[in-house]
Amino acid sequence: MGHFYRALNLAQGLRQAGKPCKFYLNRHDVSCALLQEQGHSFEIVVLNDFTSCWEHKAIANDGITCWINDRLDTDARHAAQIKAAGIPLATFDDRGSGAAQADLHIAALAFDAKENLAGAKVLRGADYLVLNPAIARHARLRSSLSRILVTLGGSDTRGVTVKVVQLLAATGRGATVLLGPAFGHMAELEQVITDDFVIKRGVPSLIEEFAAHDLAVTGGGITPFEANASGLPCIVIACEMFEIPVGKALQELGGSMYAGYHENMHLSLPDGLPLDQMSKSGIRNIGLDGTARVVAALTELA
Repeated sequence: MGHFYRALNLAQGLRQAGKPCKFYLNRHDVSCALLQEQGHSFEIVVLNDFTSCWEHKAIANDGITCWINDRLDTDARHAAQIKAAGIPLATFDDRGSGAAQADLHIAALAFDAKENLAGAKVLRGADYLVLNPAIARHARLRSSLSRILVTLGGSDTRGVTVKVVQLLAATGRGATVLLGPAFGHMAELEQVITDDFVIKRGVPSLIEEFAAHDLAVTGGGITPFEANASGLPCIVIACEMFEIPVGKALQELGGSMYAGYHENMHLSLPDGLPLDQMSKSGIRNIGLDGTARVVAALTELA
């Protein structure tokens, strides 16, 4: 879901720049409802179909002049179909075999200096983050800890939410727990939840939830960057291996503390947590100009 939400933010930026776009996605009712709500054109396809040449038909029928992937691991067979159609290919944070054929690789979450990213042109680092523009309306500085937010993605594949609730409950703390539309660990969560926790599912605005809290426990995707940009300090848990360097980079940027990989995380809330310093660092170091930079780079391609 993190890829999808980033694509929604990018689509809004493209729309504002006068660049119409269309989504191609697997069948997913929640995503389709969001696309309809926001007035985006979309089509249901089988993204891992590498034999029917559906990409060629889409490009011809819809007049596509630039193809953008936000899928993490694109396949070389898919990328070859796009390139064979004679249009530029862009990709986001792509570690798949198809990344090498991309004309533009936007790797905003790439913080491992030793990682050799594929693609003809690579733009890497926090300057190219595509963040929710609503952040600008809700940013504020924090100075004391009163309300904690737990938000670990649209699906939380590893069930890290359950572990976090257990650890917080053991210290006598509560939190607001946000569950994404694809969360599949409700039975386990119900076994550990206490009256100190409030569970919310399908909130209309994650950014508004940020504004109501003083500290967030998140994964290592886009969410902690959006939180830090709004002045909300984070404790970041790497839910996937590729999120480890992201968590470490966020700590270096000053708006977050890195709690380790989820299998051996060390979640603790020290009384002297410097929320004021973390809040200021987040706003200072995570800007909101990344979408404009990405739109400009994509416009150069097309």
